Amino acid sequence: MARGPDGKGGGAGFSLSDQLFNADSLGDLARDYARLPGFDADRFQAEALGGLAGRGLLERLDWIATCVEAQLPREFPAMADALEAAMPPELDPDLRDDDFGRFIHAVPGILAVRHGLEAHRERALDLLHAATKRFSMEFYIRPFLNRWPEETLARLDAWAGDDNYHVRRLVSEGTRPRLPWATGITLDPLVPLRFLDRLHADPTRYVTRSVANHMNDISKIAPDVVVDRLRGWAATGRQERREMDWITRHALRTAVKRGEAGALELLGYRRDATLAVSLRLESGEVPIGGALVFEVVLEAAEASRALVDYRLRLARPKGKEAEKVFKLKAVALGAGERVVLRKRHVLKADATTFTYHPGAHAVIAQVNGVDRAEAAFEVVLPQDSGL
Repeated sequence: MARGPDGKGGGAGFSLSDQLFNADSLGDLARDYARLPGFDADRFQAEALGGLAGRGLLERLDWIATCVEAQLPREFPAMADALEAAMPPELDPDLRDDDFGRFIHAVPGILAVRHGLEAHRERALDLLHAATKRFSMEFYIRPFLNRWPEETLARLDAWAGDDNYHVRRLVSEGTRPRLPWATGITLDPLVPLRFLDRLHADPTRYVTRSVANHMNDISKIAPDVVVDRLRGWAATGRQERREMDWITRHALRTAVKRGEAGALELLGYRRDATLAVSLRLESGEVPIGGALVFEVVLEAAEASRALVDYRLRLARPKGKEAEKVFKLKAVALGAGERVVLRKRHVLKADATTFTYHPGAHAVIAQVNGVDRAEAAFEVVLPQDSGL
């Protein structure tokens, strides 16, 4: 379940902010900083806990950083030394994949931007390099890219070959043009391709997942560039074939949903595949909270690969329409073979990303990026709605 920077989401009463920032987690952070001479861990924990209420996730991080900062040296070079001295052990460098660490360890990044961006760029970048081995500094490298693009890109060139895979991942993740939650960057979105040319061959999935997500971002801007780059990477053979195939699929997921011809061709799905496609609904009327049940039937005249998605055309208030694309299945058919794909799609009454409204809807079967069949249905209010 995606959650925004306010930390809300999930079931009733759930707060990601409360899960991440509480007496236990702040107690852990207090013990980290208690290693510093003169740092009053009890005072920090009391102040930090006392200011959490009413703040969202990112606001809580800023507040916690403020509480730490109150007991650190005022001059940034000395502050950075103290922040490094209080850092917990590095995340396991021997893993091939891992989460980006604990949010409580974002404090050095916040203070690097707050106090090092203008007058202490090099020391602040050193601090981010050390901190990202404990918690991803992807949010905090971006202000440096905006303020000092050439100098920061030079650092990232060096970091792309770092021994620590968290540092290498930062090079890709921190330069993504559409990084969720993060500050936008003014950098030409094609400039970081020079980093991805190296990082796509990384041995760790944590890095290659970032590369694939980064390429997916770029595909929304320049899909042909992404297809050409992926084809070129595969041709070099620098990445193991199975991993390169995974990167390619993951990088092209949005382009495939849009039916981009180059993306589909690279994945081996021909738009002109000789397939007969039909769509059958179990019922032409579905209540909100009920399920749309349908079958997509494929019949192949010759051996074919089929990537089947379905798109819902949704009625919106005031006569407007919206569409959402969903994955169904990828199948390989022999000549003369017939395949039936059955799907049960629940029209959730409590969906968090959009709301279903009564009215005329449609489901469209999309095969290899081409709309091949469509069926209309009516969404109605449930009988017990009282409306």
